[in-house]
Amino acid sequence: MEISKCVDCGAVIGGENHRAVQGFAITQITGDRTQTGHVLGDPSRRDNPDMLDTKNMSPAPFILTRLLTHMAMLLGASKDRPSILQIIKPAIPDPGAFLMDHLLKDMELLAKTLGKGADDTVSTVHLIVSSLLEPHQARQWPCNYDPMLSKKEFRNAWETSFASDIITPELKSLERKLKEVNDRIRGDSRVSSSPIMMVVYGNPGVFLRSLPEETIHCSSIWSCRERVSVQSLVHIVEQNGGKDTLPVLWKFLQKEAELRLVKFLPDILALQRDLVKKFQNVTDVKHNTIEEFIQSQKAASLTAWYEKRILIFLKVWNQLRVSLVTNGEIKILEEFCEANLDMSSDFQVLLPRRQGLGLCPTALVSYLIALHNDLVYTVDKHTLEDTSYTVSPADLTDLHVIKYEVEKDLIPLILSNCQYSMERGQETVPEYDLQKIQQQILTRFLQGKPLLTLNGIPTLVNRHDRNYENIFKDVKGKLVQDSLPALMLNALSSELQSYSDVCEALSVVEVTLGFLAMTGGDAELQLVKYVEDILQMGDQTSPHILKVLGRCSLKHCIALWQLLSSLKSECMLRLKRDPFVGISDDYKDLLCESDKKLLTAFFTKGNVDTLLLEMHEFLLLNLKKVNAREDFKKTWSLKHTLVSYIERKDLDAPPDMEEFFPDEIILSQFVDAWKFAVLFKQERQQR
Repeated sequence: MEISKCVDCGAVIGGENHRAVQGFAITQITGDRTQTGHVLGDPSRRDNPDMLDTKNMSPAPFILTRLLTHMAMLLGASKDRPSILQIIKPAIPDPGAFLMDHLLKDMELLAKTLGKGADDTVSTVHLIVSSLLEPHQARQWPCNYDPMLSKKEFRNAWETSFASDIITPELKSLERKLKEVNDRIRGDSRVSSSPIMMVVYGNPGVFLRSLPEETIHCSSIWSCRERVSVQSLVHIVEQNGGKDTLPVLWKFLQKEAELRLVKFLPDILALQRDLVKKFQNVTDVKHNTIEEFIQSQKAASLTAWYEKRILIFLKVWNQLRVSLVTNGEIKILEEFCEANLDMSSDFQVLLPRRQGLGLCPTALVSYLIALHNDLVYTVDKHTLEDTSYTVSPADLTDLHVIKYEVEKDLIPLILSNCQYSMERGQETVPEYDLQKIQQQILTRFLQGKPLLTLNGIPTLVNRHDRNYENIFKDVKGKLVQDSLPALMLNALSSELQSYSDVCEALSVVEVTLGFLAMTGGDAELQLVKYVEDILQMGDQTSPHILKVLGRCSLKHCIALWQLLSSLKSECMLRLKRDPFVGISDDYKDLLCESDKKLLTAFFTKGNVDTLLLEMHEFLLLNLKKVNAREDFKKTWSLKHTLVSYIERKDLDAPPDMEEFFPDEIILSQFVDAWKFAVLFKQERQQR
């Protein structure tokens, strides 16, 4: 074990000798990530899949529970406005209008779930409220919770008990009660004289006298059939006891709002693979927004390709962002999911990484994979089969994922298994073959689908994020390393002048070091021969870069990395860019004039080139670490720290450095001292 810091918040993590640091506590990633209070937010978002989670409850009782809660809050807002405002998150200015919008949305969702019109939905709410006002037999609810509902389990237990013990029994007799209500409306003299009411509830024979008698028995034959929807089918399945007898259908309908988005997984993965390939090892992403990235594409076909897949990503993200915070396996910061993304959003949200905004695309892919696998496991349990067929995200195609269109595939499937019957004097009654619906959904959409693995999700891991200290140790353990001769060092520096050339040469060396750390090699083998014959990178590398590197052998790789990384930082300085973005400001204090005079005197006597390389390596390998401020105090002497570092590499520190380097320079001035050394070197070369 080792002690380090969290890359996001800077907290100390890890431990030593199998003992965790102070404050460490075991936690479950699947713990409670919900908030107390009213957290539904904007009512217009409640049609999104991430807002349709009914917590494994039947949708109709769940919506009615919410509706009654909003009614109670609206009543509370008229009597104690400040208290209601404290409950609602995020804060809103007008609780009355806000809660009324939610009530209207509740009515809309309830109508879809029950498959009823507006009048019958309003009557349903009146019937439920009326039943709550009736005296009930006192009994102990079968759930344990405190009066404040302080925990997620208590809140869920209360909602489940209220829905199953209070609401559900009333819904079982809903059709009969609605018929009684409509009969009473039809017989009410105050409304029966209305022409509209006569058409809706009256006897058609009264106003359609030309029709033969005994042909029309009720007004329902002239009414439009109830619109079939996924939400109404969930209610029908529950009313027919299908929650236990039809497990695949029930699970499918419960997750359907989010499951329909799984079909976009191949497109999202294709986008991520392309972006990883495009931006791997790119340290400076120039695009600030998504729109800037799309506009930067030169070919129209490439612009269309990116635009199509980015729009898919934005659509899926905006519909699932709330679920990612509360139910996702990868925990991401809540602030990343507070608002919808669009073309003006930060481009970094598209680049899959292991931290920061880069966690967003990774978390989205992980969530879609979990949705897919959950249904596959349900099918396996139902069919008593074990799916051993797995597919990596790297090999995923449209054929591997659960894919269907609601209007083109699912609704026609449901309608094909629905029959209507009508008895004399009665309403038209739809009957669904639920067993057949389950079987057809299973065979057409679910059966034969593989389990998707998490290994292979595209992720940007830049080479500059590697621990090169460990890579150098592994390389030295497998083949001897040597420094670059002075003539070769000067020749390389003079031939690699442009930033792009230095970056390309450095990239070749970094790839080579990665392979040598794992496999080793012949120290005397020419570097270019290894690149062309072993790594097969000759066609991908510019000829003049290969020619420049042709002077070096594998034994020079570490020294080459040291030189090229320093040249890269020097080029960035010339381009007015900061090469030390990841280094703490503790090491960026400016030199005073007296310090500059001392350094000038030393550089005039000593070897500035060697010192530059050692200082730069120390900056990258040590001061860029997250725990650098604890390991290297900014008040320490730069000379003593650097000499100690060189000796730890089993090398001899330059004698002139130990003797003449000014003791007054400290670590807090390290970055500026290196920049001053670069400036001194450049001025000396121009003389």
